[in-house]
Amino acid sequence: MKNLEVVKLPHPTLRKKAHEVRDFGDSLQELVEDMIVTMREQDGVGLAAPQVNKSMRLIVVEYPEDDSREDADAKLFVMVNPVIVKRSEETVLGMEGCLSVPDIVGEVERAERVEVRGLNRYGKKMKVRAKGWLARVFQHEIDHLDGVLFVDKATQVWKPSDQEAMQAEQV
Repeated sequence: MKNLEVVKLPHPTLRKKAHEVRDFGDSLQELVEDMIVTMREQDGVGLAAPQVNKSMRLIVVEYPEDDSREDADAKLFVMVNPVIVKRSEETVLGMEGCLSVPDIVGEVERAERVEVRGLNRYGKKMKVRAKGWLARVFQHEIDHLDGVLFVDKATQVWKPSDQEAMQAEQV
């Protein structure tokens, strides 16, 4: 397992629609493990394959399912070919950062709740119902698979103060 290089804007892979995954063999399993290591080493809560220069519809997310409890353990999600099938009409404005767009944060409006369907790392169907910050992370990562970055959706972007930088989760 290794820490991969996270590509930064304006790297062209970040702007391409990623390819659907069809092969769940050893190379995918190795990439999943490397992406988990990279996300953790970079202190991120999510990582999409295009961020490590792989044009594949693959994301990893590590965040508590219930972030309203301070003692909630983080849960690891690995999702292949994810699709948002439901979004709440209720939206929330929140501050986001991104490992591929360093030193910038922005306010982005996202659905409060989403339902995401896809496959696990072994090709079995899975579904995640997410709310709050976890829903935001899934939307952010799935945007990466379509070549969309948070700065494209932000109502405003800025260089964060030290305190803001500590508060902004890097997704």
